[in-house]
Amino acid sequence: MLRRVLHRTAAAVDRAATLAAYAQSRRARARGRAERLGHDERLEALSVLAEQYPASAADRFFRAPRAVAPDERELRAGGGARVVDLRWPSDASTFHPSMQDRWARDAANLVAHARLHLGGSAPRPVLVLVHGYMGGPFWLEERTWPTRWLAGRIGLDLAFFVLPMHGPRGGRKLVAPPRFPGADPRITVEGFRQTIGDLGDLVAWLRRRGHPQVGVMGISLGGYTTALAATTIEALDFAVPVIPLVSIADFALEQGRLGATEEESRLQHEALDRAHALVSPLARRSVLPPNRIHIVAGEADRVTPIAHARKLAAHFGVPLETWPGGHVLQIGRREAFRGVGQFIRRAIESG
Repeated sequence: MLRRVLHRTAAAVDRAATLAAYAQSRRARARGRAERLGHDERLEALSVLAEQYPASAADRFFRAPRAVAPDERELRAGGGARVVDLRWPSDASTFHPSMQDRWARDAANLVAHARLHLGGSAPRPVLVLVHGYMGGPFWLEERTWPTRWLAGRIGLDLAFFVLPMHGPRGGRKLVAPPRFPGADPRITVEGFRQTIGDLGDLVAWLRRRGHPQVGVMGISLGGYTTALAATTIEALDFAVPVIPLVSIADFALEQGRLGATEEESRLQHEALDRAHALVSPLARRSVLPPNRIHIVAGEADRVTPIAHARKLAAHFGVPLETWPGGHVLQIGRREAFRGVGQFIRRAIESG
């Protein structure tokens, strides 16, 4: 009975949070063309976008990692531990030429950011942590993730990675919805291209720095990024998507954003799925073997429902671990993270 009560409570909190976030983002998108299109116009626009970002371009859509040399600023040090902020130029080139000017004029987003938590005199296995939607400020992420547990108990160095148009890359107040992902699929697709480019640069730099293993773990939107990284970044050793968003089209359908009838919703869902195919982890093969991927979902999640994680687990051929709580009220997270810790230890020990 207690479990059912907790489940319902967690689900209710998620629904309230989703309604609040949707209302805020809807106000921000009210003037956007995509929100004003009728059914036929939306299908036609999505068809054009699918042609601009065709699935046949999958092998050339994501660029190879660059040999970046980040600026390093030490924030604090003591007891053998150091915290260092990294900044390096992000690749501002877009896949489709029509988006180039729009991307290049966003100055704050043209600088990639990460924060390192280093322990010991030599580089240790490092875990790159990727935040969720509207996250990114380092002070917030250091408290959201079990930082001390990962660094102290599991024995990892940590790298907090900032998604495009979030945190210090947003150039906006914390409460303003980031432009990525956006109602315009071009923003979402190009944003994930930039994300994987910057993340690949960071992973390659960590390798050159001497970290023996590099893994990535992300939550929600960061879980989507983690799953996508598992299909694109060959230098990774393991990946842990947590309560992941997996399908942009599914999320839009679940939030009631597609069509006025069941048939319109179905057609718009299919068209939106095609428009995002280049950046869908469900449309790509993993570069990691199944024993190097660990997926965690919330049974009561109403933001990215467990169906997302189930699809991803089936696609990658891996088991699914769950906690009884939801997306915001993460009841049972500590127990689920014990499984995460065991998985990471096995991945490190097996080299």
